[in-house]
Amino acid sequence: MALTREQLAQRVAKELQDGFYVNLGIGIPTLVANYIPQGMQVMLQSENGLLGMGEFPTEETIDADLINAGKQTVTAVPGASFFSSAESFAMIRGGHVDLTVLGAFEVDVNGSIASWMIPGKLIKGMGGAMDLVAGADNIIVTMMHADKRGNSKLLSTCELPLTGYGCIKRVMTDLAFMEIKDGAFHLLERAPGVTVDEIVAKTAGKLVVPDHVPEMTF
Repeated sequence: MALTREQLAQRVAKELQDGFYVNLGIGIPTLVANYIPQGMQVMLQSENGLLGMGEFPTEETIDADLINAGKQTVTAVPGASFFSSAESFAMIRGGHVDLTVLGAFEVDVNGSIASWMIPGKLIKGMGGAMDLVAGADNIIVTMMHADKRGNSKLLSTCELPLTGYGCIKRVMTDLAFMEIKDGAFHLLERAPGVTVDEIVAKTAGKLVVPDHVPEMTF
């Protein structure tokens, strides 16, 4: 069975390491904040100038003046700091973010990502994704494996306008966890109950499948 958005975030959270500075993109990535392993010290960064983002607020803890880059209300952990967006992007461009988690419309076998616009639809802006993919080495993309019509989003070449070229190394979808290298997707894990055949059928780009593909654990 395909993973839910929450399960996707839960699995990505297993890639966190103690002491990491992490940027979470808009959408599914923001949910990762709710699944940081107990006892692990991770500082979440938001492009609008917050280092030390906490879980999403409850009705009791909500503060309408405290928002992330996606204009969602958030909380701040003890030790959090606030600064200008210029300083925030200097942190990103300087390579000081240990892990970046982004959403995407498409990813291809070259590690390119399209995430900021669909021609003909309303464009809110490119946000900070272009800086993030240019300034970060450790990036995980979270996305649905296929669109609502069943068309693959994992392609040989991205068809939508690119956010970045050759910058993505790992992709977590609702069906599988994959690494991108040598011009192909390499299947590492599959979602519980999802068969390798289903993943192959829904992956348009070149896919390398090992003899044994373990199921994900959370």
